[in-house]
Amino acid sequence: MARGKIQIQRIENSTNRQVTYSKRRNGLFKKANELTVLCDAKVSIIMFSSTNKLHEFISPSTTTKEMYDTYQNALGIDLWSTHYGRMQEELKKLTEINRKLQREIRQRMGDNLDDLSIDELRCLEQDVESSVKIIRERKFKVISSQIDTHKKKSRNLEEIHRALLQELHAREDPRRSFVDGGSVDYDHRVLGFPHGGTHLLTLCLQPSDANLRSGAGSCLTTYNLLE
Repeated sequence: MARGKIQIQRIENSTNRQVTYSKRRNGLFKKANELTVLCDAKVSIIMFSSTNKLHEFISPSTTTKEMYDTYQNALGIDLWSTHYGRMQEELKKLTEINRKLQREIRQRMGDNLDDLSIDELRCLEQDVESSVKIIRERKFKVISSQIDTHKKKSRNLEEIHRALLQELHAREDPRRSFVDGGSVDYDHRVLGFPHGGTHLLTLCLQPSDANLRSGAGSCLTTYNLLE
């Protein structure tokens, strides 16, 4: 059964395009090798895929450099000189750009100002002021960020210090009750008497008290409050 004729146009599907490229590249290299063996020809093929991947074939009897030189001699041209001339022009442009940048840097540092006109000096002054403004804004932003960080650290340290003080007081005096809401290990009751002034009645129930274990009752203490 004869194969259908393939229409010569760009293959839109990238996978099919890559598969076709690989098959036809191998076929082309095979034909080039046959020319080399059968006809003693010198063949050089350089190919780049759509993804810029290099593939090349060179006859075993020659090199790419020899083929390149042979090509120049056959056409009577010097591709190296042309390329070298373009490189020289590019180098000249880059050198001039570098020279101007170096001069601007020195002028921004206050050097080489004698040859500048009043307009050039005014423009330079504006550029420097603009740069200083940007640097100052960045400096203030960094300082503000550092201050916020230090404030957060300070608040954290204060909270840790407060918690440690409460824990220390609780260990030194287990009967002490903290007015600011500190935790205690006993019940605390405050009673107000309507007759005879105001008193503070503190009832301490300690499971470890000897009188509580013996059933003798609790520790009852009364304090006079300031009028």
